Amino acid sequence: MPSRPRLTPAMADVRRAVRESIVGRAEEGDLLLVGLSGGPDSVALAAAAAFELPRAGMRAGAVVVDHGLQPGSDRIADAAADLARRLGLEPVVVHRVDVGGSGGPEAAARAARHAAFDDALDRTGARFVLLAHTLDDQAETVLLGLARGSGPDSLSGMDAVSGRRLRPLLAVRRATTHAYCADAGIDAWADPHNDDEQYRRVRVRATVLPALEDALGPGIAEALARTADQLREDSEALDQMALEWAEEIAEHAEAGIALSVSALAAQPAALRHRLIRLAVHSEFGVTLSRSQTLAVARLITHWHGQNGVDLPGARVERSDGQLVFSATA
Repeated sequence: MPSRPRLTPAMADVRRAVRESIVGRAEEGDLLLVGLSGGPDSVALAAAAAFELPRAGMRAGAVVVDHGLQPGSDRIADAAADLARRLGLEPVVVHRVDVGGSGGPEAAARAARHAAFDDALDRTGARFVLLAHTLDDQAETVLLGLARGSGPDSLSGMDAVSGRRLRPLLAVRRATTHAYCADAGIDAWADPHNDDEQYRRVRVRATVLPALEDALGPGIAEALARTADQLREDSEALDQMALEWAEEIAEHAEAGIALSVSALAAQPAALRHRLIRLAVHSEFGVTLSRSQTLAVARLITHWHGQNGVDLPGARVERSDGQLVFSATA
Protein backbone atom coordinates (compact mmCIF):
# COMPACT_ATOMS: atom_id res chain seq x y z
CA MET A 1 0.00 0.00 0.00
CA PRO A 2 1.57 3.32 -1.05
CA SER A 3 2.52 5.48 1.89
CA ARG A 4 1.32 8.71 0.27
CA PRO A 5 -1.03 8.05 -2.68
CA ARG A 6 -1.86 11.05 -4.82
CA LEU A 7 -5.06 12.83 -3.87
CA THR A 8 -7.88 11.92 -6.26
CA PRO A 9 -11.41 13.34 -6.49
CA ALA A 10 -12.84 10.32 -4.68
CA MET A 11 -10.32 10.61 -1.85
CA ALA A 12 -10.96 14.34 -1.57
CA ASP A 13 -14.73 13.81 -1.40
CA VAL A 14 -14.56 11.22 1.37
CA ARG A 15 -12.02 13.18 3.38
CA ARG A 16 -14.13 16.32 3.07
CA ALA A 17 -17.20 14.45 4.27
CA VAL A 18 -15.33 13.24 7.36
CA ARG A 19 -13.91 16.68 8.04
CA GLU A 20 -17.31 18.37 7.79
CA SER A 21 -19.04 15.73 9.94
CA ILE A 22 -16.95 16.47 13.02
CA VAL A 23 -17.17 20.26 12.92
CA GLY A 24 -19.08 21.46 15.98
CA ARG A 25 -19.59 17.91 17.23
CA ALA A 26 -16.20 16.64 18.35
CA GLU A 27 -13.44 18.52 20.10
CA GLU A 28 -9.67 18.50 20.19
CA GLY A 29 -8.45 15.49 22.14
CA ASP A 30 -11.57 13.41 21.48
CA LEU A 31 -11.30 9.77 20.44
CA LEU A 32 -13.58 8.66 17.61
CA LEU A 33 -13.95 5.03 16.53
CA VAL A 34 -14.65 3.87 12.99
CA GLY A 35 -17.06 0.95 12.67
CA LEU A 36 -14.89 -1.16 10.37
CA SER A 37 -16.18 -4.25 8.57
CA GLY A 38 -13.34 -4.45 6.06
CA GLY A 39 -15.65 -3.64 3.15
CA PRO A 40 -14.96 -0.72 0.78
CA ASP A 41 -17.30 1.77 2.45
CA SER A 42 -15.89 1.35 5.94
CA VAL A 43 -12.30 1.03 4.70
CA ALA A 44 -12.59 4.33 2.83
CA LEU A 45 -14.07 5.92 5.94
CA ALA A 46 -11.28 4.50 8.12
CA ALA A 47 -8.56 5.73 5.78
CA ALA A 48 -10.13 9.20 5.60
CA ALA A 49 -10.56 9.35 9.37
CA ALA A 50 -6.94 8.29 9.88
CA PHE A 51 -5.93 11.24 7.71
CA GLU A 52 -8.37 13.92 8.90
CA LEU A 53 -8.84 13.38 12.64
CA PRO A 54 -5.21 13.84 13.73
CA ARG A 55 -5.13 17.08 11.74
CA ALA A 56 -8.06 18.27 13.85
CA GLY A 57 -6.26 17.30 17.05
CA MET A 58 -8.39 14.18 17.55
CA ARG A 59 -7.61 10.49 17.82
CA ALA A 60 -8.96 7.85 15.43
CA GLY A 61 -9.58 4.27 16.50
CA ALA A 62 -11.67 1.40 15.19
CA VAL A 63 -14.16 -1.19 16.34
CA VAL A 64 -14.50 -4.40 14.32
CA VAL A 65 -17.56 -6.58 14.93
CA ASP A 66 -17.38 -10.29 14.15
CA HIS A 67 -20.97 -11.46 13.72
CA GLY A 68 -19.92 -15.09 13.35
CA LEU A 69 -22.45 -15.60 10.55
CA GLN A 70 -20.15 -17.25 8.03
CA PRO A 71 -17.13 -19.57 8.07
CA GLY A 72 -13.89 -17.70 8.62
CA SER A 73 -15.56 -14.61 10.02
CA ASP A 74 -12.94 -14.47 12.77
CA ARG A 75 -10.15 -14.29 10.19
CA ILE A 76 -11.99 -11.56 8.29
CA ALA A 77 -12.40 -9.55 11.50
CA ASP A 78 -8.73 -9.99 12.40
CA ALA A 79 -7.71 -8.90 8.89
CA ALA A 80 -9.86 -5.76 9.22
CA ALA A 81 -8.23 -5.04 12.59
CA ASP A 82 -4.76 -5.46 11.07
CA LEU A 83 -5.70 -3.04 8.28
CA ALA A 84 -6.92 -0.51 10.84
CA ARG A 85 -3.57 -0.67 12.63
CA ARG A 86 -1.67 -0.25 9.35
CA LEU A 87 -3.74 2.84 8.65
CA GLY A 88 -2.64 4.21 12.03
CA LEU A 89 -5.87 3.74 13.97
CA GLU A 90 -5.50 3.17 17.70
CA PRO A 91 -7.09 1.64 19.71
CA VAL A 92 -8.54 -1.17 17.62
CA VAL A 93 -11.25 -3.18 19.35
CA VAL A 94 -12.44 -6.53 17.97
CA HIS A 95 -15.85 -7.49 19.33
CA ARG A 96 -17.25 -10.97 18.69
CA VAL A 97 -21.02 -11.20 19.12
CA ASP A 98 -23.77 -13.80 19.12
CA VAL A 99 -26.52 -12.83 16.69
CA GLY A 100 -29.98 -13.86 17.79
CA GLY A 101 -33.00 -14.40 15.58
CA SER A 102 -35.41 -11.77 16.86
CA GLY A 103 -36.86 -9.62 14.07
CA GLY A 104 -35.13 -11.51 11.26
CA PRO A 105 -31.44 -11.93 10.39
CA GLU A 106 -30.79 -8.36 9.26
CA ALA A 107 -32.43 -6.76 12.30
CA ALA A 108 -30.76 -9.21 14.68
CA ALA A 109 -27.31 -8.58 13.20
CA ARG A 110 -27.88 -4.82 13.36
CA ALA A 111 -28.95 -5.00 17.02
CA ALA A 112 -25.90 -7.08 17.95
CA ARG A 113 -23.61 -4.73 16.04
CA HIS A 114 -25.02 -1.60 17.68
CA ALA A 115 -24.69 -3.18 21.13
CA ALA A 116 -21.04 -3.92 20.32
CA PHE A 117 -20.50 -0.31 19.22
CA ASP A 118 -22.01 0.98 22.47
CA ASP A 119 -19.80 -1.36 24.50
CA ALA A 120 -16.69 -0.25 22.62
CA LEU A 121 -17.58 3.42 23.15
CA ASP A 122 -18.01 2.82 26.87
CA ARG A 123 -14.81 0.79 27.21
CA THR A 124 -12.58 3.22 25.31
CA GLY A 125 -14.21 6.48 26.36
CA ALA A 126 -14.65 7.43 22.70
CA ARG A 127 -17.06 10.23 21.91
CA PHE A 128 -18.53 8.84 18.68
CA VAL A 129 -18.48 5.83 16.42
CA LEU A 130 -18.34 6.71 12.72
CA LEU A 131 -20.52 4.52 10.51
CA ALA A 132 -19.98 4.13 6.76
CA HIS A 133 -23.56 4.32 5.45
CA THR A 134 -23.57 5.99 2.04
CA LEU A 135 -26.14 7.84 -0.05
CA ASP A 136 -26.95 4.51 -1.71
CA ASP A 137 -27.70 2.96 1.69
CA GLN A 138 -29.99 5.90 2.43
CA ALA A 139 -31.88 5.43 -0.84
CA GLU A 140 -32.30 1.72 -0.13
CA THR A 141 -33.62 2.51 3.35
CA VAL A 142 -36.26 4.85 1.92
CA LEU A 143 -37.41 2.25 -0.63
CA LEU A 144 -37.63 -0.43 2.05
CA GLY A 145 -39.72 1.94 4.17
CA LEU A 146 -42.03 2.59 1.22
CA ALA A 147 -42.48 -1.13 0.67
CA ARG A 148 -43.48 -1.59 4.32
CA GLY A 149 -45.94 1.30 4.16
CA SER A 150 -43.99 3.03 6.90
CA GLY A 151 -44.63 6.55 8.12
CA PRO A 152 -42.38 9.58 7.78
CA ASP A 153 -40.10 8.53 10.64
CA SER A 154 -39.01 5.50 8.60
CA LEU A 155 -39.05 7.25 5.23
CA SER A 156 -36.80 9.99 6.60
CA GLY A 157 -34.03 7.40 6.57
CA MET A 158 -30.90 7.47 8.68
CA ASP A 159 -29.78 10.54 10.61
CA ALA A 160 -26.30 11.92 10.08
CA VAL A 161 -26.14 12.18 13.88
CA SER A 162 -27.93 9.67 16.08
CA GLY A 163 -26.83 9.71 19.70
CA ARG A 164 -23.19 8.66 19.74
CA ARG A 165 -23.24 7.55 16.08
CA LEU A 166 -22.06 9.75 13.21
CA ARG A 167 -22.66 8.92 9.56
CA PRO A 168 -20.29 11.15 7.58
CA LEU A 169 -20.90 9.53 4.18
CA LEU A 170 -24.66 9.93 3.72
CA ALA A 171 -24.06 12.36 0.85
CA VAL A 172 -21.33 10.19 -0.72
CA ARG A 173 -22.09 7.57 -3.38
CA ARG A 174 -20.95 3.99 -2.91
CA ALA A 175 -19.00 4.22 -6.15
CA THR A 176 -16.92 6.98 -4.57
CA THR A 177 -15.89 4.87 -1.57
CA HIS A 178 -14.94 2.02 -3.91
CA ALA A 179 -12.90 4.46 -6.00
CA TYR A 180 -11.18 5.73 -2.83
CA CYS A 181 -9.96 2.22 -2.00
CA ALA A 182 -8.76 1.64 -5.56
CA ASP A 183 -7.04 5.04 -5.74
CA ALA A 184 -5.34 4.52 -2.37
CA GLY A 185 -4.26 0.99 -3.26
CA ILE A 186 -6.16 -0.57 -0.36
CA ASP A 187 -7.65 -4.04 -0.79
CA ALA A 188 -11.13 -4.19 0.76
CA TRP A 189 -13.10 -7.31 1.60
CA ALA A 190 -16.10 -8.23 -0.57
CA ASP A 191 -18.84 -9.46 1.78
CA PRO A 192 -20.74 -12.29 0.03
CA HIS A 193 -23.86 -11.28 1.99
CA ASN A 194 -23.94 -8.12 -0.13
CA ASP A 195 -24.74 -10.31 -3.16
CA ASP A 196 -27.14 -12.69 -1.41
CA GLU A 197 -30.65 -11.88 -2.63
CA GLN A 198 -32.32 -13.64 0.27
CA TYR A 199 -31.88 -10.27 1.98
CA ARG A 200 -34.42 -7.60 1.04
CA ARG A 201 -31.84 -4.82 1.00
CA VAL A 202 -29.70 -6.75 -1.47
CA ARG A 203 -32.72 -7.25 -3.76
CA VAL A 204 -33.38 -3.51 -3.64
CA ARG A 205 -29.73 -2.80 -4.41
CA ALA A 206 -29.35 -5.34 -7.19
CA THR A 207 -32.77 -5.19 -8.84
CA VAL A 208 -35.13 -2.42 -7.73
CA LEU A 209 -32.86 0.64 -7.90
CA PRO A 210 -31.35 -0.34 -11.26
CA ALA A 211 -34.87 -0.96 -12.64
CA LEU A 212 -35.97 2.49 -11.46
CA GLU A 213 -32.90 4.07 -13.06
CA ASP A 214 -33.66 2.27 -16.33
CA ALA A 215 -37.32 3.30 -16.31
CA LEU A 216 -37.09 6.84 -14.95
CA GLY A 217 -33.56 7.94 -15.75
CA PRO A 218 -30.48 8.58 -13.61
CA GLY A 219 -30.51 10.35 -10.26
CA ILE A 220 -33.06 8.13 -8.46
CA ALA A 221 -30.78 7.46 -5.49
CA GLU A 222 -30.06 11.16 -5.05
CA ALA A 223 -33.77 11.99 -5.30
CA LEU A 224 -34.64 9.41 -2.64
CA ALA A 225 -31.93 10.79 -0.35
CA ARG A 226 -33.28 14.33 -0.84
CA THR A 227 -36.76 13.06 0.01
CA ALA A 228 -35.40 11.55 3.21
CA ASP A 229 -33.80 14.89 4.15
CA GLN A 230 -37.04 16.80 3.58
CA LEU A 231 -39.16 14.29 5.50
CA ARG A 232 -36.68 14.34 8.38
CA GLU A 233 -36.95 18.11 8.64
CA ASP A 234 -40.76 17.94 8.68
CA SER A 235 -40.79 15.05 11.15
CA GLU A 236 -38.42 16.80 13.54
CA ALA A 237 -40.57 19.95 13.46
CA LEU A 238 -43.76 18.00 14.17
CA ASP A 239 -42.06 16.03 16.94
CA GLN A 240 -40.99 19.27 18.60
CA MET A 241 -44.51 20.68 18.31
CA ALA A 242 -45.95 17.49 19.81
CA LEU A 243 -43.54 17.67 22.73
CA GLU A 244 -44.48 21.29 23.45
CA TRP A 245 -48.20 20.51 23.24
CA ALA A 246 -47.81 17.44 25.45
CA GLU A 247 -46.40 19.63 28.19
CA GLU A 248 -49.54 21.77 27.96
CA ILE A 249 -52.26 19.09 27.83
CA ALA A 250 -50.86 16.04 29.61
CA GLU A 251 -51.82 15.28 33.19
CA HIS A 252 -50.72 12.53 35.51
CA ALA A 253 -53.37 9.90 36.09
CA GLU A 254 -53.54 6.88 38.32
CA ALA A 255 -51.06 4.33 36.90
CA GLY A 256 -50.58 6.37 33.76
CA ILE A 257 -51.21 9.62 31.91
CA ALA A 258 -54.24 11.55 30.61
CA LEU A 259 -54.66 13.84 27.59
CA SER A 260 -57.46 16.31 26.94
CA VAL A 261 -59.83 15.06 24.23
CA SER A 262 -60.81 18.57 23.12
CA ALA A 263 -57.16 19.62 22.82
CA LEU A 264 -56.36 16.53 20.76
CA ALA A 265 -59.41 17.01 18.55
CA ALA A 266 -58.32 20.56 17.75
CA GLN A 267 -54.99 19.40 16.30
CA PRO A 268 -54.29 18.29 12.73
CA ALA A 269 -54.19 14.50 12.40
CA ALA A 270 -50.39 14.40 12.04
CA LEU A 271 -49.90 16.23 15.32
CA ARG A 272 -52.71 14.37 17.11
CA HIS A 273 -51.20 11.02 16.18
CA ARG A 274 -47.78 12.11 17.36
CA LEU A 275 -49.21 13.19 20.70
CA ILE A 276 -50.78 9.76 21.14
CA ARG A 277 -47.55 7.96 20.24
CA LEU A 278 -45.50 10.29 22.44
CA ALA A 279 -47.76 9.70 25.44
CA VAL A 280 -47.56 5.92 25.12
CA HIS A 281 -43.83 5.83 24.45
CA SER A 282 -42.86 8.24 27.23
CA GLU A 283 -45.10 6.60 29.83
CA PHE A 284 -44.86 2.90 28.93
CA GLY A 285 -41.84 2.61 26.63
CA VAL A 286 -44.00 1.22 23.79
CA THR A 287 -43.81 2.34 20.15
CA LEU A 288 -47.28 2.16 18.61
CA SER A 289 -47.92 0.92 15.10
CA ARG A 290 -49.98 2.95 12.65
CA SER A 291 -53.05 0.76 13.20
CA GLN A 292 -52.75 1.02 16.99
CA THR A 293 -52.43 4.80 16.78
CA LEU A 294 -55.50 5.07 14.57
CA ALA A 295 -57.49 2.85 16.93
CA VAL A 296 -56.75 5.26 19.79
CA ALA A 297 -57.47 8.29 17.59
CA ARG A 298 -60.97 6.95 16.86
CA LEU A 299 -61.76 7.47 20.55
CA ILE A 300 -61.37 11.18 19.72
CA THR A 301 -62.65 11.59 16.18
CA HIS A 302 -65.29 8.82 16.00
CA TRP A 303 -66.54 8.61 19.57
CA HIS A 304 -69.82 6.68 19.98
CA GLY A 305 -69.42 5.52 23.57
CA GLN A 306 -67.32 2.52 22.54
CA ASN A 307 -65.01 0.61 24.81
CA GLY A 308 -61.36 1.51 25.21
CA VAL A 309 -58.38 0.15 23.29
CA ASP A 310 -55.89 -2.41 24.54
CA LEU A 311 -52.26 -1.62 23.71
CA PRO A 312 -49.05 -3.51 24.53
CA GLY A 313 -48.67 -3.03 28.30
CA ALA A 314 -51.39 -0.37 28.50
CA ARG A 315 -55.07 0.40 27.99
CA VAL A 316 -56.62 3.68 26.91
CA GLU A 317 -60.18 4.76 27.67
CA ARG A 318 -62.15 7.94 27.16
CA SER A 319 -63.52 9.33 30.41
CA ASP A 320 -64.73 12.79 31.48
CA GLY A 321 -63.30 14.52 28.44
CA GLN A 322 -59.89 12.85 28.69
CA LEU A 323 -58.04 9.95 27.14
CA VAL A 324 -56.69 8.02 30.08
CA PHE A 325 -53.73 5.74 29.44
CA SER A 326 -53.20 3.16 32.21
CA ALA A 327 -50.64 0.43 32.68
CA THR A 328 -51.84 -3.16 32.49
CA ALA A 329 -50.29 -6.20 34.10
